[in-house]
Amino acid sequence: MNTSVDWVQLTIVVLIFAGVTAMGFMAARWRSAGHLDNLDEWGLGGRGFGTFITWFLLGGDLYTAYTFIAVPAAMYATGAISGFFAVPYTIVAYPIVFVFMSRLWSVSHRHGYVTPADFVGGRYGSKALSLAVAVTGILATMPYIALQLVGMQAVFETMGLGGDNLLAKDLPLLIAFAVLAAYTYSSGLRAPAMIAFVKDILIYVVILVAIFYLPRVLGGWDAIFGAAQEKLTATNPSTGKPVGAFVPGEGGYVSYWTLALGSAMALFMYPHSVTAVLSTKTRNVVRRNATLLPAYSLLLGLLALLGFMAIKANVDIKGLDGLANPQLAIPRLFDQEFPAWFAGIAFAAIAVGALVPAAIMSIAAANLFTRNIYRDFLKPSATPAQEAKVSKIASLLVKVGALVFVLGMDKTVALNLQLLGGIWILQTFPAIVVGLFTRWFHRYALLTGWAVAMVFGTVSAYNVVNPATKKHFGGSVANIPFTNTPAYIALTAFVLNVIIVVALTLLLRALNVPDGKDSTHPSDFTADRGDPGVKDLPEIIDEGGTAPAKS
Repeated sequence: MNTSVDWVQLTIVVLIFAGVTAMGFMAARWRSAGHLDNLDEWGLGGRGFGTFITWFLLGGDLYTAYTFIAVPAAMYATGAISGFFAVPYTIVAYPIVFVFMSRLWSVSHRHGYVTPADFVGGRYGSKALSLAVAVTGILATMPYIALQLVGMQAVFETMGLGGDNLLAKDLPLLIAFAVLAAYTYSSGLRAPAMIAFVKDILIYVVILVAIFYLPRVLGGWDAIFGAAQEKLTATNPSTGKPVGAFVPGEGGYVSYWTLALGSAMALFMYPHSVTAVLSTKTRNVVRRNATLLPAYSLLLGLLALLGFMAIKANVDIKGLDGLANPQLAIPRLFDQEFPAWFAGIAFAAIAVGALVPAAIMSIAAANLFTRNIYRDFLKPSATPAQEAKVSKIASLLVKVGALVFVLGMDKTVALNLQLLGGIWILQTFPAIVVGLFTRWFHRYALLTGWAVAMVFGTVSAYNVVNPATKKHFGGSVANIPFTNTPAYIALTAFVLNVIIVVALTLLLRALNVPDGKDSTHPSDFTADRGDPGVKDLPEIIDEGGTAPAKS
């Protein structure tokens, strides 16, 4: 374990970090057709990104420290059920996106919606339901941003920064996020969109080198899988059960597929996913990216296998505080098996890979607060400039909220931070996705189903105790009520949600309880750029260097 600062690694990380910081501030004028004094410009990049930029932006948005740190760490700590489910879930997610996200793009451009809560409010004529979706989006985003903090902290600690002193341990992280906050405030969504190019290139270089180099020095794939099987099937002395699952047994099948399906359904419910989609210039860009993004799933599968490589390399996962931390497995693997200069590049890739999605997430959460709390309830007469100003400030506060999660939650299995967010955000699926196709669900039924599912999911997650740390919120899988079958809590809560919504809708419609006003029209859901009522885009330069034709 390295207890002193590796200056070669640190120098490379600082230089790359300085470069992307400069790009973040320069992005304010990149592809800009006006001032960043409205949410369309600051929060959605002018709604003018094409296929090429969107591919990198969505990749930077969805493939985060969750991918580079948490998934391999889960593979290292407990095996396939906890980690490898992420591969099929990303594959399943994109067909779902292909079907419904283009409809959300169309109705949002027709009506000027900036957030999914805007759509819900317009579709169901309910500010209460819109508020529920907004609060859920902000809440679910907090642990996801916190996961980025955990990833960066693991990198800094591996380089020798930090220790038992809380200030020394967290100071590098606070500095990095202060810089992130500054250029996010200055440039809005354009900053992570520009930096995503650097992030993806770095990650692809690092993973391709690792996947070809490491098996050679570790004795081949047979040795890697053999070491993983031996570790994960061994008995944990504190629980008397196997450490993990090299291959899910029969008892783990439901956990595995519910984690995959629930996560796939939740992925594009997150406000940052919607923000990236709404920043595109046509609905076909959305569909095109849904067909191209599975290329990232191959990358995710390769990254997950790094967890098994860390087992074979017998990396030391004790932190500078002397406690075991599986999140250190992959940084320690690169530190141990590669020269310092390449490990520095890998650490920079992980750090930038955390900054890009953290920026998008904070922008998306801030947009939710501004449009669906501040404007709807505090200042309905807010001007576009006031909305943009409030959103910038809110984006800073969201990052502070994420720090609370980092300080208060169990970080030994950081993947739980993302899965906890999934438990909450999936409960907005009936209102958003079903609402894109039918308005049969009653607004009061949707609100009740959401409330019950949120309470059930949160209590169930709280009651999961990590056997090693004895902390609550120690996992995201629990027995389905009245059974001994473990499943992803998010999907169990979602089923409960839908049952309540359907039953109450039948009852409320039988009683002729008034429904809210629907401000949408069926033609809104298939509208594209150039159609009547669809906002004309500013005259900006596309990826090919030419100005798009006017609508």
